[in-house]
Amino acid sequence: MIPNTASSARQWVEEVARLTRPDRVHWCDGSREEYDALVAGLVRDGGLIPINDGQFEDCYLHRSDPSDVARVENLTFICTADREDAGPNNNWMAPDEAHRLLDGLFQDCMRGRVMYVIPYCMGPINSPYARCGIEVTDSAYVAVNMYLMTRMGAKALERIEREGTFVKGMHSIGELDPERRYIMHFPEELSIRSYGSGYGGNALLGKKCHALRIASWQARQEGWLAEHMLIVEIENPAGEKQYVAAAFPSACGKTNLAMLIPPEQFPGWQVRTVGDDIAWLHLDDDGVMRAINPEAGYFGVVPGTNRDTNNNAFEMLQRDAIFTNVGLSSEKEPWWEGRKFGVPVLNWKGEPIRSGEKAAHPNSRFTVSAQCNPSYSPMAEHAAGVPISALIFGGRRARLAPLVMEARDWRHGVLMGAAMASESTAASSDSDNGLRRDPMAMKPFCGYNFADYWKHWLSFGGRSDRLPGIYHVNWFRQDEAGKYLWPGFGENLRVLQWILDRCKGRADARETPVGNLPRRKDLNLQGLDIAPEALEGLLDVDTEGWREEMRKIAEYLAQYGDRVPAELAAERARVAAALG
Repeated sequence: MIPNTASSARQWVEEVARLTRPDRVHWCDGSREEYDALVAGLVRDGGLIPINDGQFEDCYLHRSDPSDVARVENLTFICTADREDAGPNNNWMAPDEAHRLLDGLFQDCMRGRVMYVIPYCMGPINSPYARCGIEVTDSAYVAVNMYLMTRMGAKALERIEREGTFVKGMHSIGELDPERRYIMHFPEELSIRSYGSGYGGNALLGKKCHALRIASWQARQEGWLAEHMLIVEIENPAGEKQYVAAAFPSACGKTNLAMLIPPEQFPGWQVRTVGDDIAWLHLDDDGVMRAINPEAGYFGVVPGTNRDTNNNAFEMLQRDAIFTNVGLSSEKEPWWEGRKFGVPVLNWKGEPIRSGEKAAHPNSRFTVSAQCNPSYSPMAEHAAGVPISALIFGGRRARLAPLVMEARDWRHGVLMGAAMASESTAASSDSDNGLRRDPMAMKPFCGYNFADYWKHWLSFGGRSDRLPGIYHVNWFRQDEAGKYLWPGFGENLRVLQWILDRCKGRADARETPVGNLPRRKDLNLQGLDIAPEALEGLLDVDTEGWREEMRKIAEYLAQYGDRVPAELAAERARVAAALG
C-alpha cells in the first residue's frame, strides 16, 4: 500500500511502477523489524549467507555475480543539456537519448519482483544541511544496505513531505548483463537511473551517485561543497577539540586516517570519526565552514584490514555487518587477504580455494553502521555539523611532495587541490608515467565540468575571512632504495598536531615557493625513532622537480580550455615564477 506522501513523490513512484510492472510495491519504514525481515528473506532465497554467529553477531555474506564486482566508470554518464557542462572529466550522454535508452531497459523489468521504495535522508535528519531522496529498487540487498548506510524510512519520508523536493533514484538489477548496464545521472532533473548492476557503488544510489555526483551539482547551485572527504575529530589532552576534512585518492590511507589510533607517545589524545568518505561543507552565518557526513554507515574495502592496520575498523566488523565477496574460513567466518588468522576454504565465488588463489575479491566490501565504530563521534548526528579547522589534500608520491605543506592562502590551496596527483600501480590513459591527476580526489565523482568546479571552490575566497587552512600531505615519500621515510598510521597524528597548531597560530614554519613547511623543531617527534637524513628528505623541496611539476600542471589545466578560471591559472603562474 502506498502511503499518503507528498503528491510529487507519490505520483513519481506510481509512474515508475507503471513502467516496471512489479508484482508488489513495498514502502520501507526503516525499522529494525523490517531490516530483520528483509535479511531473513534474503537468507531463505540465498542472497545472504549467515556467518559464524559466535564471532560475528548478526553478520552475513553476499556474493555478487562475477561480472558485477565494482563501479563501472566507463558506463557512468552525466546527462546534461549542454555537453560542456559535464566536462571532459565525465562521460556524457544527451538527456533525451539516455531516457529513451533507459525507458526501454526498465520496461516491465520488475515483473515477478518486489519494488522497494526507500525514502532516505543524507545527513542528520533534522539538519538544514541534509538533503533527501527516494530510491526505488527491485533488490532487497540494496534495501538492507541502504538501511545501514542512510537515515531511511518514515522520518525521511516526513521530511520529503514537508519540503516537497527529493532526488529521484531508480534502480533495477535487470538481467545483470554487462552489455545492458548503465548508471545515468541527470543533475538538472535531480535524478539518477541505474540498470543492470547490483554492486554497491552502482546500486546504493544514496552514496556516490547522490552524495557526490548529484550533490556536487546541487552544491554549486546552492553555494556549498559536496566533497570526497573524511571528517575527523581530534581532541588534545587539554580537552580542545578540532575537526579536519581530508581528501585522498584510493590506496592513500583515507580510512586509516579517519579511524586513527594515537601512538603511545601521545597520552590523553583522542581521535574520533565523524565520517570516513564524504563531507558536505557549508558556511554558517558567521562565515565558519561546517561539515556534515551525509552517510550513516561505511561501505569500505575489506582486504588488508586487521588489528595492526586499523583496529577500529576490525572491531566494528564483529556485529551487524554485511560482507560482500569475501572468502569463508573453515569456521564459516569471513576471510580476506591481510586478516592474519584463520584458514580460507572457499573463495569469494563459493568455490574451494586452489593453491595460490586469493580468497577475497580485491574489491570485496563491508557495510556497517557508523555507530559500530569504536571511534565513532556523536557529532556525526549534530544538526549544525562540525567547524572545520583545516582541509587536507593528499596523494601517494615517492618523490617530490613533502610530508606536509601549507597553502599560503585560499587560492593557493585550491591550486593544491586541483593539481592533486597520486602514483598508480599501472599507467592509464589519463596518467603520466603512472601519475594520475585526481583533483580533490573527485575525478570519478564530480557531477560537472572540473573547470566550473574549481571556479566554485575559488568563490569561497570572497565569501568569508574565516575559511579553514588548506594543507597537502604525503605519507609515502621514499628514499633512493625505495624505503618509506615516514612510519605513517598512528604517527600521522604528529603531522596533524602541527597542522592544527598552525591553524591556531601556535606553530612556526618556513616559507617556500610551493608552500609553508615545518622545520624539524616544529614537529613533535618525541619518542619517534627517525633518522635525521630521513626527516631531511621528508621536508626537502626539489626546486627543479617542482618547476617540471608546474609545467605539467599547466598542461593538465589546458585540457579544460577557456573555462579554466583565470585566478587558478594566475596562481599556477605565481608559483612557477617563485620557483625561478
